[in-house]
Amino acid sequence: MALPGDEGTAPSAPTRKRGLGGLGRYILIRFLLIIPTVFILVTMVFFLMRVTGDPITAAMGGRLTPAQLAERIAAAGYDRPLPVQYVEYLGQLLTGNFGTTLSDNRPVTEVLATYGAATLELVFFAVIVALVVGIPLGMVAAKFRDRWPDAFLRIAAILFYATPVFFAGLLLKLVFSVWLDWLPTNGRLTISNQLALDGLQAPTGIYFLDALRSGNMAALGDVLEHAALPALALGLLTGGVFLRLVRTNMIGTLGREFVEAGRSRGVSEYRLTTRHAFRPALIPIITVMGMQIAMMMGGAVLTETTFEWKGLGFQLAEYLAARDFVAVQGIVVMLAVIVAVTNFLVDIVAALIDPRVRY
Repeated sequence: MALPGDEGTAPSAPTRKRGLGGLGRYILIRFLLIIPTVFILVTMVFFLMRVTGDPITAAMGGRLTPAQLAERIAAAGYDRPLPVQYVEYLGQLLTGNFGTTLSDNRPVTEVLATYGAATLELVFFAVIVALVVGIPLGMVAAKFRDRWPDAFLRIAAILFYATPVFFAGLLLKLVFSVWLDWLPTNGRLTISNQLALDGLQAPTGIYFLDALRSGNMAALGDVLEHAALPALALGLLTGGVFLRLVRTNMIGTLGREFVEAGRSRGVSEYRLTTRHAFRPALIPIITVMGMQIAMMMGGAVLTETTFEWKGLGFQLAEYLAARDFVAVQGIVVMLAVIVAVTNFLVDIVAALIDPRVRY
């Protein structure tokens, strides 16, 4: 026979168990989805790279005699049936072998390790710019809905995400580097500081971290000066999207019953906006962040080329110009993996903040 007190406590344990099970199941499903996503992207990249023929002919056709070209093609195995090449390529990827570049004869993994840190650093700074611009200004726009600050910020947001990133980069260079002479026009670091950081024991390649680790404040300031314009050019694009998302969701949240109840109890507007309405409005930003980081990876190609920021995007443009499809294939596959893993991490954060995402 159940006691009267048992009626209130019995349902709590299964509910807690279901909640934990729901989160674990959601994380597992999202993790498993990485595998088909990466597989499809790898397959598409492989076959698209073969549309124009084998990589050897694409990179060196016209520079070698037909006999030399045939010899190189046979040595690389590109004369075999395409399905055989595809299966072998998948096997190499599973062992971490992305091939060897044709233009400079370097392992693609070495290229990824050398230049990937630069792209990671640029995207990190760009995400900071996007969050600093998008979230506070979106809250201001929602607070002053349909008034002049809101109208001004909405126009600014449209300009931010509608302006091509290379045009924004050129404009920023013209104003802050040429006219005002405040910031450097290109590169990641001055030569002296670069040599100092590259000479550290086990450098990460992320100059911001290396400068902090070594306590070299002059190099740290140099890193930030060189990163300012590329990060602004790339970050403002995403910042405009965040601004509109925060504004729209803050307006919806500020009209909800729990906000009105807080207002009737005398809670200040500042507290209502920053504490009660902000967290629900943050969910869409976290959800969209994965897609925006993917866009940043694409925008990094143009940004790095504009500012001669020697990361994966800059090298991708160089290898495309050299028609080195082995290197292009390896870089694109790595970027696809980074985007897929980033989306997975963003999904986990969104599920932790909002339990409704798990179901």
